[in-house]
Amino acid sequence: MAKTSTVERDTKRRRMAKSLGGKRKKLKAIIMDRDTNDEDRFAAVIKLSQVPRNSSKVRIRNRCALTGRPRATYRKFKMARNKLRDLASKGQIPGMVKSSW
Repeated sequence: MAKTSTVERDTKRRRMAKSLGGKRKKLKAIIMDRDTNDEDRFAAVIKLSQVPRNSSKVRIRNRCALTGRPRATYRKFKMARNKLRDLASKGQIPGMVKSSW
């Protein structure tokens, strides 16, 4: 089980990325556009530096929805491999069967 603070930190980052994502995208477009003049680009860089770093999508970590485990998480199920295996073995995930040969 992951620490509650790390899980909460990640949910906070997800909220911030969702709310400030549009603003970041506009500023990045201004910065990357070579046709804008240097003053506008510099002003966009300054504004982008004032936006919180945690609002970047790169800082979001995929975590297990049940345990908060940061590694070996399947995106499709939003679950860690060990919890996915447990639930599949119990038959609680529709259509998933444990393989045997």
